Formats: sequence, C-alpha cells, structure tokens
Amino acid sequence: MSALAELAALEEQDEFSRRHIGPSEAEIAEMLKVVGAASLDDLAARTVPSAIRQADLSALPPPATEAEAIAELRALSEKNRRLKSLIGMGYNGTVTPPVILRNVLENPGWYTAYTPYQAEIAQGRLEALVNFQTMMADLTGLPIANASLLDEGTAAAEAMALAHAAHKGKGNTLLVAADLHPQTLAVVRVRAEPVGITVKTVAPAEITAAVGLEKPFAILIQYPGTTGEVRDIAPEIKAAHDAGALAIVAADPLALCLLTPPGEMGADVVVGSTQRFGVPLGYGGPHAAYMAVKDAYKRLLPGRLVGVSIDAAGQPALRLALQTREQHIRREKATSNICTAQVLLAVMASMYAVWHGPEGLKRIARRVHLQAALIADAAQKAGFALRHDHFFDTVAIEAGDKADALMQRALAHGFNLRRVDAGCVAISLDETVTRKDLVALDAAICEAAGCAKLGLGLLESPPRLQKALERTSPFLTAEVFNSHHSEHAMLRYLKRLEEKDIALNRSMIPLGSCTMKLNATAEMMPITFPGFADIHPFVPLDQAEGYFELVKRLESWLCAITGFAAVSLQPNAGSQGEYAGLLAIRAWHKARGEGHRNICL
Repeated sequence: MSALAELAALEEQDEFSRRHIGPSEAEIAEMLKVVGAASLDDLAARTVPSAIRQADLSALPPPATEAEAIAELRALSEKNRRLKSLIGMGYNGTVTPPVILRNVLENPGWYTAYTPYQAEIAQGRLEALVNFQTMMADLTGLPIANASLLDEGTAAAEAMALAHAAHKGKGNTLLVAADLHPQTLAVVRVRAEPVGITVKTVAPAEITAAVGLEKPFAILIQYPGTTGEVRDIAPEIKAAHDAGALAIVAADPLALCLLTPPGEMGADVVVGSTQRFGVPLGYGGPHAAYMAVKDAYKRLLPGRLVGVSIDAAGQPALRLALQTREQHIRREKATSNICTAQVLLAVMASMYAVWHGPEGLKRIARRVHLQAALIADAAQKAGFALRHDHFFDTVAIEAGDKADALMQRALAHGFNLRRVDAGCVAISLDETVTRKDLVALDAAICEAAGCAKLGLGLLESPPRLQKALERTSPFLTAEVFNSHHSEHAMLRYLKRLEEKDIALNRSMIPLGSCTMKLNATAEMMPITFPGFADIHPFVPLDQAEGYFELVKRLESWLCAITGFAAVSLQPNAGSQGEYAGLLAIRAWHKARGEGHRNICL
C-alpha cells in the first residue's frame, strides 16, 4: 500500500459517520452474518430494488471529520455580520443565562430525550413543561396554557382553527387588526384559504365597528402592536363577544410583566412566542410558542398539556393530559399532534423565568421600557414626531424624508432598525441594549436630524404606558419561580430534573419515531456559535451570507440524494413539512384545473 493510500485509509477511520453511527467492523460482520449478507453493499442490493437504487453520489462532497465539519461551520457563521438588530417584529435580542445554556441547551440529558409518551421516564421534562404552562397561564391571565407550539405564526393559525371549531363552522370570517406582525398574518392567510376561511384586515381603530359589520367568528389582535402601540383592547374584545365572536390576542410575554393581561380583559385565546425569554434569535428559530385559553376551550387546545396525576404508589406524578385530543387517537378528528412542540426551547424559556423570577422579569421589562422612553425623548428633542404616544419597547419614529438617513446612520453605528414604511422607522429595545448603545442610538438620531447630540443626561422618560393598562395582578407566585436564583440552586434544580428522565445519554429508548435520533455533540455545538445565534430573521440579506451559503449547500445535497429538483428548508418541524407538501400537491392540482380533488388517503 502506498503512503497516500495508507493515509486515506487512516483518514477514513475518523469520518463523522463512523463516530455517529457507531458499530465496529466486528459488530457489522456479526450483523451481516445473521441476515446472510456478504457486505453492506450486498445487503443494500438485496433490499433496495435496482430501479430506485441511487448509485451516483458524485455531486456530494467527500465525508468530513468532526473537526473539519466544525471548522467549516464556524467559517460559515463568521460570514454573517453581527450587528445589533433592533428590528423587533416578535424577535428580540436576549441574554441566555450561562447556567441554562450549558446545562439545558448543550446538555444531551435534555436535548436527546424522547417525546414524553412514557411518563415514567419523563418526570423531569414534564415538570419543566408544567413550569412553562404555569408561566404562560400566569402572564396571560388565563387558566390553562399548553406546552408548546412551533412559532407565533403557527400558534395564531392554530388559534384561528380553534375559534372556528368552537363556532362549529358558523361564520367563516376572521377579522385581523392591521398591526399584527406581517409574518404572522402571512401564515394565518396560508392556513385559512384551504379551509374556506376569509381573513380581513382593518385598522386597529376600526376593529370595534367592523365586528358588527363583518360578523366574524373571531378577531385577532396584536398586543402591543407590531409598530409598538399599546392600546386598551378591552373594548375590541367586548365588541367581539357582543357579536358572538371569540377574541384572540397575540401577546409579548415580557410586555405582560408590565401590562394588564389579555385574560383579565376577557380574551378567549392568547398566543405568542417565548423567544425573548433566553432563546437565541437563530435567524428566526427554532423558538417555542405558547397558547393559553379559557377553560371552556381546553378540549380544543392543540399541543401538549401536562397534568398532575397519581402514580401506582399513590404519590403525585405528572403525565400528558387530555390525550383524546391527539392525532394518534382521534385521527382526522384530532385537535392536536403532540410532536409539534419545540420542547427544548420551551424548557429554556421556562428556566429563564425560574432563574429570574417575577421580580427579575419585571426589572428586565422596566429597563427595556425605560430605554424605549429615553430613545423616544431623543427622537422628539431631535425634531421627529412619534407615531404612537403609548408603547412598551418599540418606538415608531416619523422621520419623513430623513428616514433613509436615520437607517443609514444607525447602520453606521452598528444597528439594524425596522423600516415600517417610506417615512417611518421603528426601534425595538431589548435586554441586550447597554448605555453605550443608547448613546450611539442618540447620536444616530441626531445625525439624521442634523442637530447636535443631546447625551443621555439631557433625556427624560415621561410615562409611556397608560396608568389604566399597568399590571396590578401578581404572577409566577409558585415556589419554583421564587427559589432558584443562585448558580448553585439553579444548577442543582436542573440536575434533579435531568436525573428523573431517560435520554440517549443513558440508554437506548425502546420507541420509534421521527424524533428518535441522536443529535451528536458536534451537530449541536454550531447552533450556539454567535455568528449563527445572534442573527435576526429580517436583517439585510448581505448580513446573512453565511446562512445563505449553508442553506444553498444543504438544498443541493438533499436534491442530489433524493433526486428532487428543489427542496424547501422553511418548515421548522416534520409536521409542517407534511403540511407544506400537501399544500404544494393541492396547488399542483389547482394549476391543472383539478382543484376539486380534496381527499388525501
């Protein structure tokens, strides 16, 4: 054997797949002997018909080692430009507490655990999910919340479906306030059309009057609005109820630490994202969403619901509740599919609340709001008007013909802002913003306005929330949210929960599913690289070149492997991939004039 051939053979032993899959040569030989095959190629030839066997994989690059793959991914992450994104729209900078980052997100005891069908081996995760449910029920002011959903857009669409089911098909119009996050509205529209629901948007000020005219089965309101406005939504909810409609509210959980909960205003369903509770931006996901409902709608609630039961020894225990809602039981009549959950991110968000507690969350919310008030004052002192007088974290500046200059000066100072329309620029503050950032934002505003810098010492922060909308009710009163605020206490709590579960770091799990796979350490590490973790989904495209290259490569590899002409990586769960596939098939039939074909076996 030549030196180069020997080198290649030695390098082959370090390929990622060998480490990841694991069997030794002796184990492979023993398994082949049992099934009567001479080699893996012989086994494949016997089991896969030649007509569908893929022989040419020349389009794929050669296998990489773990070290090579990590280096390649790090290089891709560094092609993304990390500016501070104050774009908002439901995605905000957040600080992941290191104790949660290392002991949950980077811990195989949490990220390799299986869907908790078997409560006996999932008590730790079930407790973390009860914490999530309690957190969201408390914050929203409703009695019951699930754990959890895929993202805010999906949650809003599920809320629409719940409201439609509650009306038993009487009425097919959903009335949406126009200050809903645009990406949420887009998802709702996509989900509405195939089931015959009409989505109508109206200006927030016109919702109350429009309810009487349109006779919707539900209304959908953002709280606070996508451009930051905090308004009293109680009259809109009352108008919906007077017309026999349900009221759905999409709410920011951090804002609910300071604002009157929608449940106290009469909302029937509240949805939203928990991303800003310690979960990195990640160019848009994954993040756990939530849904909270009135008790009357609990049997229509999608997603996992964890309840307290009694075990065989008569002790309190946790288990999945109301499972007759589930797809594996009720088939086409189901209202839920428990696989669609983003549980790891829900656990992170719940632990963020455990770590900070109610007082810590209120401090973060107050600081973010104060920062927004200071920036609003800077804008007004520079001569700009504000679109909204009342807001929580987002300041909408009417910059007129200076909007371009404001965007450019902010970019020069290292910030991405949101261009709402031709003359309006919005700035969404978050817990990562420092005093230094506030000084730089003040400078950008003054430079765009053509005036002298003011400095933080000259800025004022008059109240920007209506007194009538300030929260007065307590939240997160359970002991768990008031006990684990030191490193040691939190570390020990996380470890106690982890040890109640069986995950792949302990043993194989005798169940099979789409989630039955080991995410290797080398695969999980890159998601915490700052170049991947800190990118807002709506940054300018030239700031996400690493992501684009990553997506392009993966799409081309999947096309080469599957033989398809194109691949979409947009669905953030297998269930959503199935749904997107059904919509693609439906669109194909409609394009051929066969839109009447609506049965899927």
